[in-house]
Amino acid sequence: LDLRQVQVVALSTGTKCIKGEYISNQGLVVNDCHAEITARRALVRYLYSQLELFLSKRREDWEESIFVRHKESGYRLRDNVHFHMYISTSPCGDARLNSPYEVTTDLHSSRHLLKKFHSHLRTKIESGEGTLPVRSSRGAVQTWDGVLQGEQLITMSCTDKITRWNVLGLQGALLSHFVEPVYLHSLTVGSLRHPGHFNRVMSQRLECLGPLPAAYRRNQPLLSGLSVSGECRQPGKSLCVSVNWTCGDGQLEVVNTATGRKRDSGTPSRLCKHALFTRWARLYRKLSIHASGPVDQPLMYCEAKMAAGSYQTAKQQWFRSLLETGLGTWMKKPPEQESFLLQD
Repeated sequence: LDLRQVQVVALSTGTKCIKGEYISNQGLVVNDCHAEITARRALVRYLYSQLELFLSKRREDWEESIFVRHKESGYRLRDNVHFHMYISTSPCGDARLNSPYEVTTDLHSSRHLLKKFHSHLRTKIESGEGTLPVRSSRGAVQTWDGVLQGEQLITMSCTDKITRWNVLGLQGALLSHFVEPVYLHSLTVGSLRHPGHFNRVMSQRLECLGPLPAAYRRNQPLLSGLSVSGECRQPGKSLCVSVNWTCGDGQLEVVNTATGRKRDSGTPSRLCKHALFTRWARLYRKLSIHASGPVDQPLMYCEAKMAAGSYQTAKQQWFRSLLETGLGTWMKKPPEQESFLLQD
């Protein structure tokens, strides 16, 4: 890797998720404000800006874009473009369980629990820190009224989401309409990691994955870590804020992790579903690459995501392999939060 050619395109901080009472049925909040997750959402904003650059009428703009035209109506990354992710501490979930940071004098009594849930899917604790094994008895879909009446909002761990990116890509369902899957080339973790365990977590979940649609693959990024001397647990709880930045932004955005909105104004974050869907709809109308219906007909957010056929096929294959290998059921948010239209 030639560091002279490296560019930072997305940054984020954060360690918490929203409280269930703040969930939005208009896509106006960021549910998961853990740094890894908001960094990916910040990267998605960068991918949108690069697609928009490619579609510019100015030759110098589209020559600068990281995308090139692929086949008839799609786009892919240029051959020399790779994405590298750095995480300051081991991601929450299974990758964190066996890190030196978590080893205690009570290790022997808890070893049987660690073994029982080895590689198992884990969920974050609402508005808190740490993870718990998936409880399949609750079912795979949370209900809207249950969450609003006080049930904890369940969010999958960062370990689980990163391994999912290694199958489906970083771009998400919406961008899959336009671009081939975008995978991580490398992943570097700072402190609180167990290299052997982390590597096993990243690779083991892909072993029983069946055949995937064209362009999708079992991506195994290069894994590395930084040697950090004098590791120690930071005293006190983390702040309830998440900061994000994408290349091209004039300033940082600070999000209240309890509400999923901008801390100062309470307005929606530029990372929320509604904001990203707005950019997608603009590209969709411009490209008109799907002839299944009138281009100006409003699409519901969930419909637009489901219409990405290959992506959805790969996702179901991924969910099925997790179940068949006994690693647990992927917990989904209430479907009402994705049943919104863009306001004119």
